[in-house]
Amino acid sequence: MDIQECIDFANENQVCYVATVEGDQPRVRAIRLWFADDTGFYIQTQSVKAFAKQMENNNKIEICFFSPKVDRMMRASGKVEPVTDMAIRTRCLEEKPFLKKMGVEKPEDPLLAIFRLYTGEAYFWSMEYSMRESEIERVKF
Repeated sequence: MDIQECIDFANENQVCYVATVEGDQPRVRAIRLWFADDTGFYIQTQSVKAFAKQMENNNKIEICFFSPKVDRMMRASGKVEPVTDMAIRTRCLEEKPFLKKMGVEKPEDPLLAIFRLYTGEAYFWSMEYSMRESEIERVKF
């Protein structure tokens, strides 16, 4: 297993669950991953949402992707950082035109929040490993 396999799995199964922490309370929500590549896993949200504030206050998250086709999941955990690169923010507005209807007009708009899971580890899980989790190969990224 390598990081490219993880990237491909994430891009093929973009509906995922993201865990954050608010104070001492865990929070999980379903989202659609924007994309993954060799620089990380990208999440787009709005800065006014609790989700964005949770990632700003505690940059450690976990994402869980599931493929019902192969009955397999992938978990990726690590640290996120806000994305300030204008080329990526511009790309986001081009690929997500609905954001303009929500009031996001320009890439520098503070309402647009993009986070990148840039470092951590990922691994695949299936029922085959239910009782042997410690044997599962992990990939650092």
